[in-house]
Amino acid sequence: MVNKFAHRIADIEISGIRKAFEALSGDFINLGLGEPDFDTPEHIKTAAVQALNSGFTGYTFNKGIEELRDAISNKFLSDNNFSVSPEEIIVTSGASEALHIAILSIVEKGDEVLMPNPCFVSFSALTKLAEGKPVGVPLNEDFTMSIEALKEKITTKTKGLIVNSPANPTGTVESEASIKALVDLASDHHITIISDEVYEYIIYDGVKHISPASFSDEVITINAVSKTYAMTGFRLGYLAAPDEYTEQMLKIHQYIQACAPSISQKAALAAITGPQECVSEMRNEFKRRRDFAVDALRDMDMQFPVPKGAFYIFPRVDDENEFVEQLRLKKIIVTPGSAFGSRGKDHVRISYATSFEDLSRAFELMKDM
Repeated sequence: MVNKFAHRIADIEISGIRKAFEALSGDFINLGLGEPDFDTPEHIKTAAVQALNSGFTGYTFNKGIEELRDAISNKFLSDNNFSVSPEEIIVTSGASEALHIAILSIVEKGDEVLMPNPCFVSFSALTKLAEGKPVGVPLNEDFTMSIEALKEKITTKTKGLIVNSPANPTGTVESEASIKALVDLASDHHITIISDEVYEYIIYDGVKHISPASFSDEVITINAVSKTYAMTGFRLGYLAAPDEYTEQMLKIHQYIQACAPSISQKAALAAITGPQECVSEMRNEFKRRRDFAVDALRDMDMQFPVPKGAFYIFPRVDDENEFVEQLRLKKIIVTPGSAFGSRGKDHVRISYATSFEDLSRAFELMKDM
């Protein structure tokens, strides 16, 4: 029989996160999806409506509207301690597209890309779509990156290193010393870093987010307004890198997307340049939920490092499949840890990006189980 489909998709599985989400029906409590349950702040929605009413509904420049790239450039300088010109920024349809074009731009057939194990599901899948080889790096017990383990995985085929801090699915935030060590090691071996920083403002306990690009130019920095401003449906992300990178990524962006949605770009401009109290309010509520979830899971004698960022906890369980199924019978959805890589086996990812009421009810049912 003739194979209708390209070989590059043969090893790609449907995302375990989306599979759980789209199977929902009825009155389920969803602790599986990484989506803030807050409404988009009013000033951002107003900007989107104004864009619609003013007829700003056509194509924009491929890289994105100039005022948004200016705002992102200023944000990187003030918040992330590195300088990038507006011309070195591409506005994308979510961080998902940014990750896709970043990986496609540097990875050729047979190239290896290092990434945490466990890690966000897209890292491995997008590497395979680029015909590269994802190489998982075992993490330390606290889910931080291990420099020694990373050294052992570097070969002559290593082309990229994906860094994700704060991390999905573990909530880990890498220290400044750790980020500097990762950058130095990558520089020594001429490895490009792709830094996924979409959770940078969702951090707790006084820890600080550090961007690898503050130490090196050989970094593609990826971010989005999705998590920070509760704008997941706007599909608006962005990336920044030196000209030599963005020129190549722009070629791919032009042909797979042309430009990010015009209305979403205006909304993102309002988000980044407007009042930031909404960010603090959401972060404070996430911390309240995290503290509650940590205490509840500890009462059940579950083992896990306390997450310092994002909105996930990644506890160990005896049998992840049985655990997930037992919770499903109680109408609670969590994500099996193996969806995030082999080292995630017999863990589950619990998202506390849901209402405090649903979280309380879910943990009561879990305790009964």
